[in-house]
Amino acid sequence: MITMKKFFLKSFIILSLMFLAVLYGMQLANEGIHQMKGYEDERFADVLTVTHTEDGEQELSVFGTAVGSHDLEAKKKKLEEMKAFNFFAELGKKTAGIIKSASEKLIQKISDLF
Repeated sequence: MITMKKFFLKSFIILSLMFLAVLYGMQLANEGIHQMKGYEDERFADVLTVTHTEDGEQELSVFGTAVGSHDLEAKKKKLEEMKAFNFFAELGKKTAGIIKSASEKLIQKISDLF
């Protein structure tokens, strides 16, 4: 009986220490994530900044690199020229079309019955 009490006491103490170690580790990880992401670090620049010029236009910069509308238009044109083909997107479109037409026919047949 006494050995069983000692066993439970030792087990409880070990479990308590392990629980406290886990809580302490979680706190350290949380602080590390905050330091890594730079929440409190003023040295990091904003990801996206929008500035207004004197002539009323807006300028956009991402991570300090200016992005203009001509850049976006050139990228759009390049993508259109590439005519990228996504097999799964096309398969999804065809499947959606088949399901849509089948459901329309089913609804039409049900409405014809009534």
